[in-house]
Amino acid sequence: MFEGQPKGLFALALANTGERFGYYTMIAVFALFLRANFGLTPGVAGTIYSSFLMFVYFFPLIGGIMADKFGFGRMVTVGILIMFAGYLLLSVPLGGNTVALVVMLAALLLIGFGTGLFKGNLQVMVGNLYDDPKYADKRDSGFSIFYMAINIGALFAPTAAIKIKEYAETALGYSSNDAYHFSFAVACASLILSIAIYYIFRSTFRHTEGGKKSAVKGNATAAAEPELTKEETKQRIVALCLVFAVVIFFWMAFHQNGLSLTYFADEFTAKSSTGVESMAFDVWNLVLIIFIVYAAFSLFQSKTSKAKMISAAVIVVSVALLIWKYYRLTGEVSISAPIFQQFNPFYVVALTPVSMAIFGSLAAKGKEPSAPRKIAYGMIVAAVAYALMMLFSFGLPMPETVADASGNPVGKHVADVTPNLLIGTYLILTFGELLLSPMGISFVSKVAPPKYKGMMMGGWFVATAIGNQLVLVGGLLWGAVPLWICWGVFMAVCLVAAIFMFTMMKRLEKVC
Repeated sequence: MFEGQPKGLFALALANTGERFGYYTMIAVFALFLRANFGLTPGVAGTIYSSFLMFVYFFPLIGGIMADKFGFGRMVTVGILIMFAGYLLLSVPLGGNTVALVVMLAALLLIGFGTGLFKGNLQVMVGNLYDDPKYADKRDSGFSIFYMAINIGALFAPTAAIKIKEYAETALGYSSNDAYHFSFAVACASLILSIAIYYIFRSTFRHTEGGKKSAVKGNATAAAEPELTKEETKQRIVALCLVFAVVIFFWMAFHQNGLSLTYFADEFTAKSSTGVESMAFDVWNLVLIIFIVYAAFSLFQSKTSKAKMISAAVIVVSVALLIWKYYRLTGEVSISAPIFQQFNPFYVVALTPVSMAIFGSLAAKGKEPSAPRKIAYGMIVAAVAYALMMLFSFGLPMPETVADASGNPVGKHVADVTPNLLIGTYLILTFGELLLSPMGISFVSKVAPPKYKGMMMGGWFVATAIGNQLVLVGGLLWGAVPLWICWGVFMAVCLVAAIFMFTMMKRLEKVC
């Protein structure tokens, strides 16, 4: 799956993995930090949290516009430095007074703006690698690999945040509130790693950075870019805007994993697990499964006997460890609602080679769907996930709407729904995500007019930002309507968006 890809892809992916690991480490404990350190109500803390997420995805528009003028590489570097300053401010324990709150808000602004300069422009540079005709047919698979790297960071981040906080409390003697700052400091360290990777391997992707220096040097890729007419430019921008309109509703439904689906885990899902099922809640077991998947692909794809032997050994050792850990299980394993958040990045990492193999096989037969068609299929898959939630929610009581002083629902429901429902739902949603997100980014990088690549990639993130804001719909529906209606709304939204995509398919595929 990694063969034939430009070398710059792996350097850019690793640089992004480091930044994402820091970001998700901070996100994992940030909402808890807001309430514990400043004594904020759940509503105020949630408003700060969701607004920060929205701006993280809005600022790439500004970053893209600036990059179109000053160069993508320059903005990526400036973005890392600004983010570092923001995380550094968060790392300093200043207490819970007004000054500390103002400093924290300033830190969030720096992190959001820095992310805006970094995130979208790095992805544009990845897309620019595939403007070279030699790599043109590897674009979708390249973005799948890049997207997988993002989720490697997301997979380990929550565990890292919790463990580091616990270490600061128990080993170093810091108070519960001050210990949160150690988790934020991890983001600073990860950014140092990212910038180091970026500059050490810069020679492999420097031609994608844009800016005056790149223009003076010139390169085969830039020279090969076609000059578009005004009509062609308009057609491409319109097509991209249509895709943006659709992905808004995907993210609105998908990011319920942090809101209504987490409420469901908290109020309706069993709080303990036993046997094989309980092993799914240990992140290291998930890592072993990932090893098995990748080693299996390597076993069948490797061309040398040595490589095949190494792959087989990895499979045997990983399976043996899982069996050993199974026989060491004793009693029940407690389940907290946030732990379900690890399944999405796990599925992305584990399923990426599977999806690439499927589409690679279809491409070899000349039957691979276009990027817009994959996006439409992704919306249908997301609708299936919520249809599953609807099916298992019939007959369940109304969600609790009354909360105690800590924001917890008053009176937990007696309905202990199997954790497998949410595990399965996240699996289906991830299939939809793999069809939509990396393919959407690939589509933007391919179709965006050369003069507006940064702006159009920023547009993708603005659509994501709007979708994140609309996640609030799940909160408004929770407790106001029966559960099956809540999930039915998201199923309907995804289906309508898919139908809209199919009606626009000829126009979208025309610009591919």
